Amino acid sequence: MSTTTPPPSPPLPPSLRHPPSRPPPSFPAREDCWTEEATHTLISSWGAQFLELNRGNLRQKHWQEVADKVNALHAHTKKQYRTDIQCKNRIDTLKKRFKIEKSQIIQSNGQYVSTWVFFDGLDRLIGDGFIKNGVSVSPPEEVAATPPGRAAPVTRSLLEVVRDGHVWKLPPPSAVPVGPRSKRPVTEGALSRRNFSAMAAAAARADEDEEEEDEGSDMLGEGIGRGGRKENRESLVVEEGYRRLAEAIGRFAEVYERVEESKQRQLIELEKQRMQFTKELEIQRMKLFMESQVHIEKFKRIKPNSSDDE
Repeated sequence: MSTTTPPPSPPLPPSLRHPPSRPPPSFPAREDCWTEEATHTLISSWGAQFLELNRGNLRQKHWQEVADKVNALHAHTKKQYRTDIQCKNRIDTLKKRFKIEKSQIIQSNGQYVSTWVFFDGLDRLIGDGFIKNGVSVSPPEEVAATPPGRAAPVTRSLLEVVRDGHVWKLPPPSAVPVGPRSKRPVTEGALSRRNFSAMAAAAARADEDEEEEDEGSDMLGEGIGRGGRKENRESLVVEEGYRRLAEAIGRFAEVYERVEESKQRQLIELEKQRMQFTKELEIQRMKLFMESQVHIEKFKRIKPNSSDDE
């Protein structure tokens, strides 16, 4: 009984054997004249904030702290000064390049080794999330050839045919004998196009996942099922708390208004008493003045009479 050895697997194309010196033209990079040292500082500062937030999204204040650290070490001139927006755009560009490199490694089953200087640092930070988000591209599965003389198995019992807007269900076709498939050599161009398409789809899918995470962190979605009911209960509790707080503020305002009115009445009463006291005091002063004048006149009249008698 003779055994046939399977043909050797085709060698890797040069596109996977040697890393590209720069990203493909379909993925434009926003370099902004970043130096390698400044980029390393940016990754280190961003990675510290990223891990501190439990691998969550950075807010504007976090990006500003990252930009401050980069500028403190590398902003020797005005052109080298970086804003928080420029740092965020640079990290986004590095993530896209990392996804391409990671996809090539997964596509080649570990035979491709990335020589990109920033790959190891980014792999320690977002390498696990790259696989968890479903960005990895699984290698194509080999289809076993059907032995000659046997019918190819039919996996569907009914075939649906759409025509003129209607769905027609037809019975499956009869089994047809299928001979052994001939293995055609895969050309380098076809493999490169297939790998590039897979990497492009993976990068696009990863960007969509990140956008959904950013939107989900800033917007509250509608509750669905049990989670929706729980959110509704929490919102009702929050609304009840706000209502009680508003009632307490209203009662406090009423008490404050009554106190102010009482103070105003007391001030008016005190002002009336002060005016009455001033009036009485003025009357007393006038009386004393008049009495003194009368006494003076009497004294003047008495004095001449006494002189005449002498």
